[in-house]
Amino acid sequence: MVDRREVLQFAIGLVAGPAAARADEAANPQASPAPPPAPSAAAAPPEPAWGFPLAEPTPFNPAMVTELARSLAKQPYKALAADLPDAFKGLSYDQYVAIHLRPGGTIWAKDNVGFALEPLHRGFAFSPPMQIHIVADGAARRVIYDAAQFDFGKPAPANLGDIGFSGFRVLAPLEHGGFFELATFQGASFFRAVGHGQEPGTMARALSIKTADPAGEEFPAIRTVWIERPTLAGNALTVYAIIDSESVTGAYRFTLRPGDATIIDTECTLFARAALDNFGIATMSATHVAGAIDKTRLDDLRPQIGEIDGLQILTGRGEWLWRPVSNPATLQISSFIDENPRGFGFLQRDRNFDHFQDDDQHWENRPSLWIEPIGDWAAGAVQLIEIPSESEVNDNIIAYWRPKQPLNVGAEISFAYRQFWCRVPPERPPLATVALSRSGRGGSARRRRFLVEFSGGALSQIKDASDIAAKLNVAPGSFFLLRTLLSTESASFRVLFELDPGNEAYSELRLVLESQGKPISETWIYRWTA
Repeated sequence: MVDRREVLQFAIGLVAGPAAARADEAANPQASPAPPPAPSAAAAPPEPAWGFPLAEPTPFNPAMVTELARSLAKQPYKALAADLPDAFKGLSYDQYVAIHLRPGGTIWAKDNVGFALEPLHRGFAFSPPMQIHIVADGAARRVIYDAAQFDFGKPAPANLGDIGFSGFRVLAPLEHGGFFELATFQGASFFRAVGHGQEPGTMARALSIKTADPAGEEFPAIRTVWIERPTLAGNALTVYAIIDSESVTGAYRFTLRPGDATIIDTECTLFARAALDNFGIATMSATHVAGAIDKTRLDDLRPQIGEIDGLQILTGRGEWLWRPVSNPATLQISSFIDENPRGFGFLQRDRNFDHFQDDDQHWENRPSLWIEPIGDWAAGAVQLIEIPSESEVNDNIIAYWRPKQPLNVGAEISFAYRQFWCRVPPERPPLATVALSRSGRGGSARRRRFLVEFSGGALSQIKDASDIAAKLNVAPGSFFLLRTLLSTESASFRVLFELDPGNEAYSELRLVLESQGKPISETWIYRWTA
């Protein structure tokens, strides 16, 4: 049974932050609420075999997380205190990443439970604190910051106190000993993961609010997490989290399962503190500076720069869409209206190093991120945002599910979905797929020439190009010089055409291959902009 008074006391302490709560107690100890009863000695977890100290245990029940989020939503929003000690203010990126956790500080590293945790230091762009709790045997114990567990490359600053953490890194064991970085939760509500042998790439967010809104974006933050001690046999790590912002609070549960494809199951319940009609579920963001379809903006010795090359959507009606992403000259927002989508995600289909020629970044080895909704999501749209960028440091491509139904004050709504961080998504079109999208100058200054190549699927069984119809639509504008070429040797079909947009600054293009009146390929869609 969840004690509501206990939840409310915890909520007040969480909003104020641990430092403020301790200051209040020191100023007026008589006014401090009594702490919740500790578990019995028999149920108390053993002392840790790692360097960070732990606070006294308090009872934990997953239902408390939902109650806490609901209670917070009824209170005025109070931003996290992001003040840092002078030693960590204004750190450059290089100075920040030079701060390392000492080996003895890695949680569970010697416990043989299938995972380990690294609390992450605050500083650089990661100033707001995140409370981290370890849960075992029905009790939660907060991890207390200890400067002695970090290597600063110089003597540790004095008198830091308990300044908290900026997030945490999840490690998974390697076959021949040691650990690799499986996932990281750090910064607002951002997190990311990798499949086996991959480089970190696409980022996810627990929630996005007012993204690309002219009035400005709102960034919900993970205030606190409770991480259950895993078991080696279970091969899963469960993280409970509270997010909070001006408009929304949320109770989240993340279940991580490593493998060739790392799976993160996400369950969330959102509580509206304010009316909201622009929010995104299963948000993802990635870098795309230049690819085969938009290389004109690239002045670089590398042919392509990007973590992803397209957005894949499986609609509620069962249609497979492929939308190459681009780095536009102006902000572009595209909405793919749907009901009860069956899947969508950012994919890196190009796995050829020669197409990137980057020995440091290895863009070809970044994970694809495929989202599989669990349950019905009703009406809404997959929204794609493409932001002009000249820097490969920025995540300039964003996508998420935007529900059609707005949130009213006091409303509650729940979603669940599964993320696959992988090389190839588990759900793939049973059709020919787009292997290549290129564009270049056409026959005149205003015209653009496009080449789209499809491969696989039924193409291996077709011997005559006349059996395939390339159904192309453009609006506004018109197309010319449509040519097709079937290669029976490579089971591919190439479509070449020129777009004439006239005096328009954009044109929506749609192409699908048909045979005997039925689609035999996924649908290629693209927005050309001047």
